Order: sequence, then C-alpha cells, then structure tokens
Amino acid sequence: MLAEQYDIFLIDIDGVIYTGGELLPGSMEGIEKLRALGKKVYFVTNDPRFLRQELCTRLSVSGIKASTEECITTGWATAHYLAQHAIDRVYVIGTKSLKAEIRSLGIKVTDQGNCQAVIIGYDENTTFRQVQQAVKYIETGAQFIATNDDCSFPGTEGRCVATGAIVGAVQMTSRQRPIIIGKPYPHIFSLALKNVDRNARIVMVGDSPDTDILGAHQFGLDGILVQGKQLSYPSKHDYRNPEAIISKLSSLFDPNIVASCWKYPGFPWPDSIEAGVAAVIFNEFCQVLLVKREDNGLWGLPSGHVEAGETVEEAVIRELREETGLIIAVQKLIGVYSDPVSQIFAYPSGKTTHFITLCFLCNITGGRVKVDHQEIGDASFFDIQQLPSNLLTMHPQWLSDALADIDLPFVR
Repeated sequence: MLAEQYDIFLIDIDGVIYTGGELLPGSMEGIEKLRALGKKVYFVTNDPRFLRQELCTRLSVSGIKASTEECITTGWATAHYLAQHAIDRVYVIGTKSLKAEIRSLGIKVTDQGNCQAVIIGYDENTTFRQVQQAVKYIETGAQFIATNDDCSFPGTEGRCVATGAIVGAVQMTSRQRPIIIGKPYPHIFSLALKNVDRNARIVMVGDSPDTDILGAHQFGLDGILVQGKQLSYPSKHDYRNPEAIISKLSSLFDPNIVASCWKYPGFPWPDSIEAGVAAVIFNEFCQVLLVKREDNGLWGLPSGHVEAGETVEEAVIRELREETGLIIAVQKLIGVYSDPVSQIFAYPSGKTTHFITLCFLCNITGGRVKVDHQEIGDASFFDIQQLPSNLLTMHPQWLSDALADIDLPFVR
C-alpha cells in the first residue's frame, strides 16, 4: 500500500485534487485517510495566480482543510527566491495576488522600468504590450524569472493555456532563458522541504509526467502519477516514468499497489538532444590533437555541433577550421556515441544537452594550429601514453576505438 511507504506527501492540486474547481473522486477521502495515519501533507502547485491563504480557501470550499503552511505555490516560492537573492524591484506579469505575494516580502513591484528582474506569472488579461515591456527590461539587463513554464493545465472542457505560453513569447523574443521556480525545477521543492527531515520517506503525487514526476526525480524523490491510463517511455531511465500509477488519490490505500524506488541513473535530465561531431587527428609523430575548452577547462578531442543544412562531414571540417585553424579531410567514421552518462553536458547558461556524436578519423591537409579563445583556450598534440588527467570522460573511449584495428564503426 502506497500510503504506508511514505511519511511525507507532496500533492499537486489541478488534476489531482480538482479539475476546473470541481472536486475529483477519491481526493477528499485520500487526504482524510493520510491525515488519519499521521502523514504530513503539502499541497504543491505551479499555479501562480493565488495567495497561499486564497488557495487554502479554495481547498476548503472543496471540502479539504489545509493550513497556509501546507500550501506551497510558485508565487510564494518566487517571492522567496527574490528575497534570497536581494532582488527588491521587479516588473511583474501576473495577477494582483501574485504581486501581493511578492510585495509581502518587501519587494517593490513597478511598471516604471529600472527593475532588477522581470517576473512572468499568469494572468488571463495579459497583453502584447506587457510582453513587449518585459522583453525591453530583459534586454536592458533585468533578470528573467518565471514562476513556472507549464504551457497548459487541465480544465473541465480540455487543456487551458497557462504561464508557459507567456514565458515562451518573452523567451523567443528576448532570446534569453529564464530562471524557472516551479516544478520540475528544484527551487519550489527546496522551499517545500526546507523544514523537513530529508531522511523521511518523501513522495510527489501529481498528474503531469513532465512537471510532477520529472521534478520529483530531479530532486531525488519518488513520484506517483495520478492518471487513468498506463504510461511508459521508451527508455527505462526516462525521468518521467513514475514509481507507481493510480487512477485517483484514494488509490494510495489500495493494498495491491506498491511503488518501486527511483534510482539516479548516473546522468542529469537533458533539455534537448542534439547532433554532434568530433575528430581524432594524429600528427607525423603519432601524437593526438587535444583542445582545452573554455566553458569547463577540460581537455578533449576537437568537437562541436552540426548546424542546420550541414552534412556531418561538412560540420566536422567547419568546426576544426573555426576552432583550431586546421584544414582537414575525413578519413573514416570511428563510431556513433550516445551514452547518456558521458554524453550529457550542463552549460553555464543552465541548458543541459544530450549529444549524439559521430567521431571521425581525420587527416590534416593544411593550416596551422591556432585557437579562437572563445570556445577553445588551448590546443596541443599529446603522446597517447601521456594524456592530460583532466580529459573529458568519454574521449579515452573514442581514442581507443580509433586505435582499434577494426574497419566497421563502433556504435555505443
């Protein structure tokens, strides 16, 4: 029985407790039984429209009693994030309640510019003029912060447009990535569990694999999905796969349903999957060319992205010319690599990318080694037996495959 497996339950509201304000079957019963067992319950929502007290009232109207301390909203979490980072003047797209939540911590909400941050929440009356103003402030140096990035939420007549649609408009126009406070990002989980014993058995219960389950796993928690149909993703390591699926909240007490335990698979969850290329190049002394990357200070084989409209051969030739000044010719394909443990990279911008990389054995046909000092800080040839200790994790395997006496490419 799931209710006995955990001590603390983080429970989403829309799609779990009610939909469009209409109480869902089994939700009141499930909450009451959890409280009767002495379980700790927190209501964790990505909805930024309401003050915590207003959320308590909405739950009460539905027949579910909750204290203000048990209600964790993205608006409240955003206000605390601003206070923690000494941000005291902001421009806000959102409801009066969101603005009031921010003001409650002594932060000034302004429409006059000269703001430290732009906060994007949700308001059904948002205008293009407000979006344009937000972009203007971001372009002049204001931080870009979003309460959440859900593009929709469940309504009685189908999916409803949510905060993510507004965030997307600002992001695409400003070409800046926001700091996102709500699920699946860690800020809201950190605040919800601030005063909780982390040795307790904690689970997130929600209806969204992309926010509730993914967010729980990224924070190291188990996740239970409330959904009427079975769900599976192709990879067993997909962060969106829950530990259990239930049709309603009262099913937490079904003696036939138990949860597995989520285990970290060894790699962070990527935002995107991209094509990459790499080159193994030897000089006349059988030394291999390595470059030192500016973003992480690690040595590795020359590598880069495949741009739109390029073949992979064109991509590796271009990357080498741009980064090292060398003109090369492709000799053969060494292998195709996609192992997520070694092929997922987190960048300073916050973006995390899973690369599928084609590694080629290449010959130098012209040019001389020089570095661009943008992506590459240094470049040099090394003896195979004397490679730098701070070498990118997967590159020794690629180099080993290049030296193997095998005609066919490796697939790893």
